[in-house]
Amino acid sequence: MSGFKSDFLRVMSERGFIHQVSDETGLDELFRKEIVSAYIGFDPTAPSLHAGGLIQIMMLHWLQQTGHRPVALMGGGTGMVGDPSFKDEARKLMTPDTIQSNIAGIKQVFSNYLNFGDGPRDALMVNNADWLLALNYLEFLRDVGQHFSVNRMLSFDSVKMRLEREQSLSFLEFNYMILQAYDFVELNKRYGVLLQMGGSDQWGNIINGVDLGHRMLGRQFYAMTTPLLTTASGAKMGKSLSGAVWLNADMLSPYDFWQYWRNTEDADVGRFLKLYTTLPLDEVARLAALGGAEINDAKKVLATEVTAMLHGRAAAEQAAETARKTFEEGALADTLPTVEVPRSTLEAGIGILSLFVTAGLAASNGEARRHVQGGAVRVNDQSVSDERRVVNADDVADGGVVKLSLGKKKHVLVRPV
Repeated sequence: MSGFKSDFLRVMSERGFIHQVSDETGLDELFRKEIVSAYIGFDPTAPSLHAGGLIQIMMLHWLQQTGHRPVALMGGGTGMVGDPSFKDEARKLMTPDTIQSNIAGIKQVFSNYLNFGDGPRDALMVNNADWLLALNYLEFLRDVGQHFSVNRMLSFDSVKMRLEREQSLSFLEFNYMILQAYDFVELNKRYGVLLQMGGSDQWGNIINGVDLGHRMLGRQFYAMTTPLLTTASGAKMGKSLSGAVWLNADMLSPYDFWQYWRNTEDADVGRFLKLYTTLPLDEVARLAALGGAEINDAKKVLATEVTAMLHGRAAAEQAAETARKTFEEGALADTLPTVEVPRSTLEAGIGILSLFVTAGLAASNGEARRHVQGGAVRVNDQSVSDERRVVNADDVADGGVVKLSLGKKKHVLVRPV
């Protein structure tokens, strides 16, 4: 068990969130004596965050649950530059309209985890464009740039990796570290923020902000990071075989999101229950100790609890019930993901490879062909071994749909319209 005295750091430690803390004793004491405002930055590089960012959102959730104030910072300003941390190449620059649109999409998720408002513990969502876009470049160089050592910036792992590989690091990206550090200073001046949290790849950037706060304001700032999360087999969190595991329901259905967690590897169940649910630790320990086929029950609890936090309890229960019907009863559940195709297309006939791509079960004909060759493809629960198989109106079942299956766990209904 942790030696922390404050509720927040104790929860963080016991549930496996902590990788590094800049001053454990000082931060622990701070959390015991006052309401602490802490922030995490989110890059608006897509219209939705994916499951890889869920650990950060859960940190903000626990921060509020233990009596403190979470601040979600949207990178509307820094998003125009791009974070070079551990990237092999520069990010594509986004237009201000794209950034605004992405922020609007990302915002949808946070209200499921945080209570926003004007009270001392109510969450805030702020956009660094509010202060970065108005900066005067020469004043910024004079007031902020003087505090940064280029020698030290070159020593950060995120920069060193790019330079060692002789990959170009533009001045634009080099500025990113300074802007992120400056965000910390602005958030302290505007909202009294004293702690920045993030993934372990952000440690260098966060420490820059701690130093800048000390130099510019003479104040003690704090840093805390989470471990870089991978699955037991080494896969990156938030990625599945068919792409990113998006948090927005319009980009990934609650059912597919539930399935992602249901397919968790056995070795990860206990760790993920601690990080991604709010179940008590004794219940987590009980579920994690289940062996053999019973571990599947723990995976269903994990999937349902994570989905309930994001999409609501009703959507989570429906996803669990759809899965139960589909896998345990073999029934055609009408709540399975559905894609619509023109009736004329089915009447004329469409190749199984093309249909699998249309249904989102494969990214390309080549991938679909490999699935057929591997024996993973079924139409209306009948195995398909011929990659030239054509699906047509004769395949439409009683419910007016064609059921496509990839392996035992991925199903899509094709509905002619």
